Amino acid sequence: MILLADSGSTKADWCVVNCGQLVKQVFTKGANPFFRTQDEISEELGVALLPEISSYPIEAVYFYGAGCAFPDKNEIVEKAIRTHLNVPTVEVGSDLLAAARGLCGRNAGIACILGTGSNSCYYDGSGIRENISPLGYVLGDEGSGAVLGRLLVGACLKNQLTLGLKEKFLSQFDLTPQLILERVYRQPLANRFLASLSPFLLQHIGDESVYELVSGAFTLFFKRNVMQYDYRRHTVHLTGSVAWYYRKALQKVAAGLDITLGNITQSPMQGLMDYYK
Repeated sequence: MILLADSGSTKADWCVVNCGQLVKQVFTKGANPFFRTQDEISEELGVALLPEISSYPIEAVYFYGAGCAFPDKNEIVEKAIRTHLNVPTVEVGSDLLAAARGLCGRNAGIACILGTGSNSCYYDGSGIRENISPLGYVLGDEGSGAVLGRLLVGACLKNQLTLGLKEKFLSQFDLTPQLILERVYRQPLANRFLASLSPFLLQHIGDESVYELVSGAFTLFFKRNVMQYDYRRHTVHLTGSVAWYYRKALQKVAAGLDITLGNITQSPMQGLMDYYK
């Protein structure tokens, strides 16, 4: 049996897997080593994970997470895991590598994450070979939930939405222009706040002003990221909440750019289970 983990900054999905089949699934707080110390991660695992999996004969741990793209950060997570699990193999990799392996398996392809943030890479069937820096929601993260939320707020406050949508948006989220500016410029985690607003766009995707905003964001994602790889020779795969819920719009935009889309999933976990099978 192996233990697979797909971790963001707020939540981690742990799966005990036997021959590609899910045996046990556990959710804990995220284990991003940029924001949590080794001791904090270890404590969380000891309280929330170990009691749930202690009866399973785990032989290896494969952990993929946000913030796990640097050897020193990966070591923090590895040591926290080894504090509780005496197994021969503990491998720590990035959430982008998880997406690539979960989406492409052992085949080459272009793998993308579209969630609160966005990211992309060219994957050769084993590892990441090219990566256009996502740059975060201020400078980049095109197509992400945070950027969709930012574009929505901007369009709303500059009266660029179809008549009546501005009032409907502010009422639905119990917001005022002043409160929006407070949440974005004065309070922490503005990216998460903005991403939490993006479902309004999906609810009104049939409105012309909304669709133009969404399709424009996805067009920029493809042009500034995906089209810098050899996209004419490789299929493009996507995972994440935005990728999943906006898949019809993504497929339409991609077709207009002559980009071939393959797998679109909400999470890479099932693909990871298949990868290690």
